[in-house]
Amino acid sequence: MKLTLKLTTYFKLVVLIIGICSLFLLLFSSLYLYTVQQENDVFKANSNQYRVEVNRLFDFNSKTQIVTINDLTYWDALVSFTKSKDTLWFKKYIANEFPTYEVDFISVYGLDKKYITSVAKPHFKTKDFIPEQAMKNLYKTKFSRFYTRVPEGVIEVFGGTIHSSNDPRKIKTKPAGYMFMARLLDKAYFKNLKDISTSDVRLFYHQSADTSGNKKVRSLIGLKDFSNQEVAELLFERPSYLNFEKTKELLLIIVITTLVGLIAAIYYSRKWIYKPLRLVTNILETDREISISLLKREPGEFGHIGNLFEDHRKNRFQLEKSKERAEESDKLKSTFLANLSHEIRTPMNAIIGFSDLLLNENLSEDLKMKYLKIINSSGKSLVSIIEDLIEMSKIDAKLIMPNYKGLDIDKCIYELYNTLKVTIPEDKNIDFYIQKSADRLENNILTDEVKLKQIIVNLLTNAIKFTDYGHVAFGYSINKEEQLLQFRVEDTGIGISKNDLKVVFDRFRRVEDDYSISLSGLGLGLSISKAYVEMLGGEIDVESVHGGGSVFIFTIPLIYEEYIEENKIVDEECPNKNSDSKIILVAEDDNINFLLLKTILELKKHTVLRARNGQEVVDMSKSNSEIDLILMDIKMPVLDGYEAFEIIKKDNPNIPVIAQTAHSSSEVKERIMKAGFSGYITKPLDKEKIYEIINEVSQNNFAN
Repeated sequence: MKLTLKLTTYFKLVVLIIGICSLFLLLFSSLYLYTVQQENDVFKANSNQYRVEVNRLFDFNSKTQIVTINDLTYWDALVSFTKSKDTLWFKKYIANEFPTYEVDFISVYGLDKKYITSVAKPHFKTKDFIPEQAMKNLYKTKFSRFYTRVPEGVIEVFGGTIHSSNDPRKIKTKPAGYMFMARLLDKAYFKNLKDISTSDVRLFYHQSADTSGNKKVRSLIGLKDFSNQEVAELLFERPSYLNFEKTKELLLIIVITTLVGLIAAIYYSRKWIYKPLRLVTNILETDREISISLLKREPGEFGHIGNLFEDHRKNRFQLEKSKERAEESDKLKSTFLANLSHEIRTPMNAIIGFSDLLLNENLSEDLKMKYLKIINSSGKSLVSIIEDLIEMSKIDAKLIMPNYKGLDIDKCIYELYNTLKVTIPEDKNIDFYIQKSADRLENNILTDEVKLKQIIVNLLTNAIKFTDYGHVAFGYSINKEEQLLQFRVEDTGIGISKNDLKVVFDRFRRVEDDYSISLSGLGLGLSISKAYVEMLGGEIDVESVHGGGSVFIFTIPLIYEEYIEENKIVDEECPNKNSDSKIILVAEDDNINFLLLKTILELKKHTVLRARNGQEVVDMSKSNSEIDLILMDIKMPVLDGYEAFEIIKKDNPNIPVIAQTAHSSSEVKERIMKAGFSGYITKPLDKEKIYEIINEVSQNNFAN
């Protein structure tokens, strides 16, 4: 112990290396001896297993012929043949089926051991070669399998005594004759044996096969005749795959390498440990930069330690930058929340303030109408803000997935054009048009129609919002080389500065200038558009000059539908039933929402009934057959809208049911339509949309 304490770290390390190397040398020597013994044991076990496997496969190779001879030899017709010797019958029932028996020769003998007839393949010329002694043995055993030599080579013979069909076990009656099958041990025979045994198979006559050596496993099978005399031998041979030579060579290499490593370790331990340790000590004591530089040049861990010393300075710098970015991000979130608070309070202030003013009984009708329009507009702005926030949170939570369906792009473009054209304020001098593509699409494309429309609407709405005069145009082009569909939205609006281009798609960033401050909104439209484009497998980019307009370009994969839809037959116009008043059952648990719906429906002279939960809807639809239509709230107590709808459709499948929901996502809408509802409306309720959906559902129901 005292000697160890007096040694330096370097010499302690040297002693440790020598001790470990000695232990390894002892271990590898033991492993070498163990490997030699294990090689012998494993090879012996493998050889025994191989012999068992070969014997089973050898017997299995004859299984088909054994089953065939047993099946044929208890046959009434064959018993009759041994007596009648009708060669025509033999030709019809035996010779014609001969190719299916997988043998080269079939012969039949009478009980007197006289040859009757035979059938053979063209190359098999020998006929009457079965000795009488073989038949005598067969009379006792009922079945025999033996080998013999004929001019064509060694053959495998299968024999069976012939009995009637009522004696399948051949114990009730005496034999009527003998049937023999033979197959030649030819190339096909050996190929089949090689395939099933994955071995090399050879035939030996009158000389013993050489089975010496330990590189391969071997099995020798003797082929014996009817008198148990050996005719030939089959040698099965396969590599053992258990050669330990490489393992022994590897162990020897490891021993030599260990000795070389011992010498190298002693030499390099001084170079790689003793010297670097002195440098580390110097750095910790003096923090000299030259010592860090020298330590970095050292190989291995000490060079890495030198890099760590240098990285420490860089990390400090990066930490300061990260702190600044975190503070900036926190500031951006605070700005976003402040902006959110402002944007929500602005329409809420208008709604509450003008609602309060409407309570004045002396207010003129013109002012009432003006205030109501302001309340309506503010409500729509508030809903738009909330929907953007919900959509962005769903995107972050990955709750939204694309729903790919066939879409006619040209029809989609024109629908968007007609929809947005009427929304352009009259005080704006804007030329709004479609940029036509030079190429035409071959068929409908596969994409998510809802999300694609939302992207284009967001971009066009922004373009119209920030353009007072000039033009706003949009369209698409086809990139055949990259199989992309490229959409383009351009305007001559106020444009975007170079600095703002970097953050225009960021969700917590909004371009702040005198013009944008005057406009409402959180600025989430472009963030949602970017997320949708990437969700559809594309990219989005913007080119803009401040004061010179903007061009937004995005791509989606060009994937055609696999089939072409048949032209739909246009139905003749159905008689208009809108003018008729209807009995409408409103399923709504909220009193205010019901009052609003009741008021809207009664304006069209409809009779309104109410159900406060899902069970009441089911009961009232059963008891009142005069109900023309049901407005079903999806979220209700007792039974929700989906559960109530399923029950109602079982009892009255023809009654139209319109779903009403506060959820406006495409996933909820798709679930509603898949459930089988006639239509749906979303909250906040719009009376014109309510009238329109009732009219549409009524016409469809009348047509059906």
